[in-house]
Amino acid sequence: MHSTKKTAAVSPSSERAPKMRVLVMTSVAAERDAVLRGLRGSSRFEVLVAGVGPAAAAASTASALATAEYDLVVNAGIAGGFTGRADVGSLVVASEIIAADLGAETPDGFQSLDKLGFGSAHVPVDASLAARILQSFQEAGLPVTSGPVLTLSTVTGTAETAMELAARIPEAAAEAMEGYGVATAAQQRGVPVLEIRAISNAVGPRDRSAWRIPDALHTLEAASAVLLEVL
Repeated sequence: MHSTKKTAAVSPSSERAPKMRVLVMTSVAAERDAVLRGLRGSSRFEVLVAGVGPAAAAASTASALATAEYDLVVNAGIAGGFTGRADVGSLVVASEIIAADLGAETPDGFQSLDKLGFGSAHVPVDASLAARILQSFQEAGLPVTSGPVLTLSTVTGTAETAMELAARIPEAAAEAMEGYGVATAAQQRGVPVLEIRAISNAVGPRDRSAWRIPDALHTLEAASAVLLEVL
């Protein structure tokens, strides 16, 4: 007697999930080019220059999201790192995106948009995906930390301002100029958002001779190569 071996049918739920379609927003062409080198021409990623500052970033991201469908938005670029939290040459995966100068000065100090009751200066990231990416960077041997990334329209240029920001948001890891704009546009469209920054300089007094922009762009390229595998 010959037995007949049945082949189990593959259900749609057991098939490999399709890979993400990702929109990556950078502020300048040098960042875009570094990301593109790391992504090696993958058609799943659209990498655009948003412009400098939260307003330009929000407008550019909203325009891109209005013309195509994406599963994820990533704000990627270089940034300043807070001393003791993110060293020059390392990466930061945002745990939260905060508009750190959106609010009001008062006799009692800075009052955020949240405290004023006019909305929120905080945009959450996709926490589970951020954790996966953080772990993947670590496994790839890239120096990386996680923490809030601050968005400011005026980049910090003094030790006093750096200390004030660090005291007000103790876990802050980095500051840049576009994250909140990108994140707000993504949030309004209901698309998850992440922010990934390569650290080129320390937050504080502006010392251009100490900036390591080429090194940070190289790190950004390496991070983008990992993203290609993770996403």
